[in-house]
Amino acid sequence: MLNFNSEETQSSISKFERMLKTNHIYFFDAQEFEDIIVHYLGFGENQLAKKALKMGLEQHPSSHELMLLQSEVFILDEKYEAASKLLDYVEKLNPLDEEISLQKASIASKNGNHQASINHLHKALELSEDPLEIWNLLGMEHLLAEEFEEASYFFRNCISDNPQDYSSLYNLLYAYDQLNKTDEAIVVLNEVLEIDPYSEVAWHQLGLVLLKKGHQKEALSAFDFAIISDDTFTGAYIEKGKLLEAMGRVNEAIDNYEIALNTDDPSAFVFQCIGRCHENLANTELATKFYLKAIHIEPSNENSWASLIEFFIKQKLYKKAKEYFKRSLEVNSDSPVLWKKGIQIYTALNQHDKALIAFEKLYDLGVYELDIILDHIDLYLQLGQWSKAISITNEAYKSFPKNRALAMRLGGCSLELGKTGEARYFLNLEELSQLEYIELYKLFPSLEQFKKGESL
Repeated sequence: MLNFNSEETQSSISKFERMLKTNHIYFFDAQEFEDIIVHYLGFGENQLAKKALKMGLEQHPSSHELMLLQSEVFILDEKYEAASKLLDYVEKLNPLDEEISLQKASIASKNGNHQASINHLHKALELSEDPLEIWNLLGMEHLLAEEFEEASYFFRNCISDNPQDYSSLYNLLYAYDQLNKTDEAIVVLNEVLEIDPYSEVAWHQLGLVLLKKGHQKEALSAFDFAIISDDTFTGAYIEKGKLLEAMGRVNEAIDNYEIALNTDDPSAFVFQCIGRCHENLANTELATKFYLKAIHIEPSNENSWASLIEFFIKQKLYKKAKEYFKRSLEVNSDSPVLWKKGIQIYTALNQHDKALIAFEKLYDLGVYELDIILDHIDLYLQLGQWSKAISITNEAYKSFPKNRALAMRLGGCSLELGKTGEARYFLNLEELSQLEYIELYKLFPSLEQFKKGESL
C-alpha cells in the first residue's frame, strides 16, 4: 500500500512538482510515477495525476500498472468505452491481474449491469489472495440488484473476517431487514459483542432489532449498554428517548433528548422530540419554545414547521397556525406536507378560496392522493358548486374506478345537476349503509327527495 507520508514518495512528488516549474524533463521509474499518480488521485488533484500519467506512459509505455491507472482515470471521467478497450488490451498482456476484473466490474456497475459486474468480481475473487474487499464489492452489487440473500452471504463473510467492519455490518443488517431475518441479525450482533463487548455500534443496532421484535425492555437495556460503551453516542440517547417516550416515560425521554443535544450539534429533530414530549405533558409554553427552536436551527426542515403548525391546529389556534404556515412557505414553498396543513387551516377559517388554491398547489406538486381529492371534491360540494365537483370526481374516478366514495359522489352530483339516470346508475340506495346515507345527505340536499321518488 502506498504510504503518502513516506520519505521516498514525498521526495518523488517534490521532484515532480519542481520539474513542472521548469523546462527540464526528469526521469522517474514506473513505480515512482505510480506512487505520484495514486497520491494525486487520493487527494482529488486529478489534473496533476493526468500530467504525471501522460509523462509516465511516455517514459514507460509498456507498464501494465500505469495502463491500469490510465483506465482508472478514464472511469473517473466516465469514458467507459475507452477504459474497456484499454482493459481488454492489458488483459491480453497480463490475464492474471485481478485489478483488470475489478475495473471491469466497476464499469459494468456504473452502467447499471449488476450481473455483469458480479461475474467480473467472481473472476477477481478467483485471482485474489485477499478476498475481503471483493466480498464487500460483491455484497454491494447484490444489494443494488436487490438480491438480499446473496448480499447477506458476502457481508457475513466480511464480518466473520473482521467483526469491526461496521460498514459491512450495517449492510448485512439492511439485507436481513429486507429478508425479515431478525433472528439472524440478533445472532450476528451477539457474535460481534462476544468479541468486542464494548462495541457501541453493535449494542445500538441490537436495540433497534429487538424493538422490531417488540422486546422493549431488552431494547432499552441494549441502548443503555451502547451508552455505557460510549457516553457521547448521540444516536443511542435519541433511540432510548424515543423508546421511553413510547413507553409513556416522557420525563425520562426528555432527559435523554437533552443529553443528545449536548453530545453533538443541536438538531431540529431532537428539539421536535422534546417539544412533542412537553406537548404530551400539557406543558404548552415549553412545547412552543422547543418547536420554535427547531425551526430556528433548521429553517428548511419542513417537519419542524409542520410540527409547530399542527401543535397550533390541535389547540384550534388557527390564526397563529396560519401565521406560521405563511412563514414556512418562505423557505419551503414546494412542501406537500405544509400545503396539506394549509388546507386544514383555511378550511377551519372558512377561507375557501385559499383552500382551493392550496389543493391546486398540491396537484402541481404531483400529489394525487385519494384523501386529498375527496376533500377537494367535498369543499366544492359544501359550496354548492356541483359542476366543478363532478368534473374533479369524473377525473378521479378514471384513476380509482372501484372507489365507492367517488361513485357515491358522482351519483350525488348527477342528482343535483338533474341527471337522474346517472344518479340511479351510481347510487343504489338499498346498498348504502346508514352511515354512508347520513354522509351523503349532508353533502347532497336533494337526496331525501330522490329517496322518496325511488321508493314509490
